[in-house]
Amino acid sequence: MPLVYVHGNTGSSLWFSKVMEVPGFKTYALDLPNFGRSDPMPGDIDLHRYAKYLKGFIDALGLNSPFIAAHSLGGAVAQSLALSFPEILNALVLVDSSSPKGLVTPKDRHPLIEMMRKDRSFLSKALAATVPTLKDPAFFEALVDDAMKMAAKAWIGNAEALSSFDIFARTSAFTKPVLVLWGKSDYIVTETMARETAEAYPTGTLKVLEGVGHSVIAEDPARFVDLLLDFTAKR
Repeated sequence: MPLVYVHGNTGSSLWFSKVMEVPGFKTYALDLPNFGRSDPMPGDIDLHRYAKYLKGFIDALGLNSPFIAAHSLGGAVAQSLALSFPEILNALVLVDSSSPKGLVTPKDRHPLIEMMRKDRSFLSKALAATVPTLKDPAFFEALVDDAMKMAAKAWIGNAEALSSFDIFARTSAFTKPVLVLWGKSDYIVTETMARETAEAYPTGTLKVLEGVGHSVIAEDPARFVDLLLDFTAKR
């Protein structure tokens, strides 16, 4: 079965490098436009535009009804895809995802975002706080390197796109399975947001994960694979 991974803000396909081997699945991880090794996206930044690029990726590879596992900002992108093109996917796994109401970054934090863009050491400290239990220094440094590749306009642009994102009024129409995973040590996405996401969907289920922060995918990949297999075995 096909499984497509969608990364979060400052992320890339590299975040999924430790979960590419999943029994029974052919896995795919892309770099969205503006991220990693992909080109900058022309025009304005909008999460629904990212979703159209994601659909283009799925269509280009001819994937039939893939499972989609998406992290953080990627969760908002995947939700946009699911609501606009529900027929093309099997189910959603949302990992420490933005809620259907988005994730607001106050404008007074924009200078800090610019500092992350310009100062690798500052960015490194910020990313380290999101994955507090990650114990692989070489892997972490590679994640920081990939974060620095993000297009200049996307640093503020992604924050503003997340702040204006709101598909909550449409979520009840999506009836395919949705699993929401939330790390209890996540300081970006709150438990309230995670519950709001799960409850927005008729088949939504929330699993609260002790001992991880904003990314169980990076912090405890074996645990993520077990959760994924348990979820997909029921579909």
